[in-house]
Amino acid sequence: MRRFYFVITATLLLITLNSFSQNSKKWQVDFQIGADLMSRYIWRGLDLGGAGPSIQPTLKLNVGNSDHMFSVGAWGAYTFGPTSNQEVDLIASYTFKSLLTLMVTDYFFPGLYTGHRDQYFYYRQDSTGHVFEGMIMFNGTANIPFTLMVATNFYGNDAGKMKQVNDTTLRDDGIQYSTYIELGFKKRIKGFDFNAFVGGTVNNPDTDRDETGYYGNCKAGFTNIGIKVAKGIPVTEKYSIPIQVSLIANPMQNKFYMVFGMSF
Repeated sequence: MRRFYFVITATLLLITLNSFSQNSKKWQVDFQIGADLMSRYIWRGLDLGGAGPSIQPTLKLNVGNSDHMFSVGAWGAYTFGPTSNQEVDLIASYTFKSLLTLMVTDYFFPGLYTGHRDQYFYYRQDSTGHVFEGMIMFNGTANIPFTLMVATNFYGNDAGKMKQVNDTTLRDDGIQYSTYIELGFKKRIKGFDFNAFVGGTVNNPDTDRDETGYYGNCKAGFTNIGIKVAKGIPVTEKYSIPIQVSLIANPMQNKFYMVFGMSF
């Protein structure tokens, strides 16, 4: 899997450099801030926010044009209630012609762990709280209204692997390279943005050795099946508030959610 990401990244880098030499479109710099207010924090079919609503701020810098867009930024999640959960992620991405996106995300959950795993600037593989993920996504087009995303953890606090030493099962320093794949269908229907999706993990933990999956899975399977419908609610002639409603099922955990959200 690491070789796969290296080959894809190197190929796209060569394409990008060649395009830069031929591209005369003017580059622009765009700075974005915003926040989503969600009734629940459900991520890839997993409940990461407990029973309370979640405020999710965004900070992003975009540099590029319609052909090449580089973005760096931060995203967070802060849940209200006694089972509050915090998350702070750093994100870097590159998008080619709004068609293909490469992204690296550094996930971190303040207060979730103890010791070194709760120290932000501690990055040792076997004891850091960070999880680094590489993602490749096909964003679809007007004629091809499908999206495809593949994301793999490649460093940090991923689910671990087990090994056998002298008839004793021990946790290895390695990781499972937990991988999530999602196929989506998007279409605008009578003023509503409709998105159907099905996603899951391909990892198959060895439960006989007490391995567990990063996505709460004991085997490969679907964790995230659902639909999302979004629409902008006009406030003034020039401003509207985007709202969304999602129905999400997690067959792996036998869970079902209905989530409402709005963006500012």
